[in-house]
Amino acid sequence: QVQLVESGGRLAQTGDSLTLSCAATGRTSSIYALAWFRQAVGKERESVAGILWSGENTYYSPSMKGRCIISIDDAKSTVYLQLNSLKPEDTGVYFCAVQFDRRGQFGSWGQGTQVTVSS
Repeated sequence: QVQLVESGGRLAQTGDSLTLSCAATGRTSSIYALAWFRQAVGKERESVAGILWSGENTYYSPSMKGRCIISIDDAKSTVYLQLNSLKPEDTGVYFCAVQFDRRGQFGSWGQGTQVTVSS
């Protein structure tokens, strides 16, 4: 099993940058990919960005492309999500989750970290 803990969420101003962390523990060698998702109040959860655990490939949602960078620190089994040029619509709870193979669903969800962007 894999456990995920997100951190780094905070109250930010429009235009700010912040970096979220997702620390993985447990059987991290079984992870195929990790992705960040977010959910705003009253809205469905949406994907933000993803990365293969090998670090070889990344994915960004169209709404976030150009405004965020996902990266991985192998030694720390931690994935970072740098959010830039924050907008109020970026407000929400940010979660990370993992895939254990290319066709599998995302699971082992963390508890989430709150990002609030004020205008």
